[in-house]
Amino acid sequence: MEPVASFFIGRTIFIVFAILFVFGAFFIVKQKTAVIIERLGKFNRVARSGFNLKIPIIDKKAGVVNLKVMELPVEVETKTKDDVFVRLIISVQYYVVETQEGISTSFYKFDNPARQIQSYVFDSIRSEVPNMLLDDVFSEKDKIAKAVQVELADTMEEYGFAIIKALITDIDPDQKVKHAMNEINAAKRLKEAAREYAEAEKIKVVAAAEAEAESKKLQGVGIADQRIAIANGMKQSVEQVKGAMEADVTGQQVMNMLFMTQHYDTISRLADQGVNTIFVPYSPGTVGDLQTQIQSSLIAADTITKTTQGKDYKKGVKKKDNDFEDFA
Repeated sequence: MEPVASFFIGRTIFIVFAILFVFGAFFIVKQKTAVIIERLGKFNRVARSGFNLKIPIIDKKAGVVNLKVMELPVEVETKTKDDVFVRLIISVQYYVVETQEGISTSFYKFDNPARQIQSYVFDSIRSEVPNMLLDDVFSEKDKIAKAVQVELADTMEEYGFAIIKALITDIDPDQKVKHAMNEINAAKRLKEAAREYAEAEKIKVVAAAEAEAESKKLQGVGIADQRIAIANGMKQSVEQVKGAMEADVTGQQVMNMLFMTQHYDTISRLADQGVNTIFVPYSPGTVGDLQTQIQSSLIAADTITKTTQGKDYKKGVKKKDNDFEDFA
């Protein structure tokens, strides 16, 4: 019985070792990953995605390398040229170069790739931003990101990494600085609004003045035309009255009669309209002064009318003097 038992025990151990050998020899690598195979503690090869084989006990899986594009956010606090502390968040997108050399280099040369990339970003940012004003940090953030990307790409290429992009996703100065910047911006906008409002008021005032000037001009033209028409009407009235009366009636006498008639017609109209009191100078001397003033106005209006007739001006003045010879 003992030899049989020993046989079964030995056979069981052999089967177990055979199973372990088989399962240890074959392994599967997932997509977008690579497995580092070491043989007796030394790098042997890179196992790619799919079904792979290794020698049990002799070969060993040293580690898995991620071949996907990775993103590393880095927060950096630094000072600008105008002594403002600002916090920047830089997002670095990178991946392992998919060659055997690139994969092995990235695995063996970097103990902690994320932390070491972060150190390079710190160094790059703190060499760029202190040479810039705060406003330039905002306006030239793409320039800063490009500088970080170029510096990282040159450095990380030696370690089997490729840099796709470095993006500055946030720029956050101190809260007091942001408040001051908002106040400055608000003051500038208020100043611009006041300037625009003043310009609008100026346009309104100028337009109103131009309109008033044009109105006064037209009003003056209307008054002048009105006086010319009155003068012409008075002239015709004098000629008609002289023609209807005796030949020895002078123009002065006709004008006196017309003025007195118009004077009393005016008084009558005021009475018809219910006006009981009229405060006007009322004496023969005053009426005479009023008559003289109106005659002077008529003569001036007639002169203006004759002036518009061009070459007939002198004849018109002579004829006017004949018609109004008694007025002089």
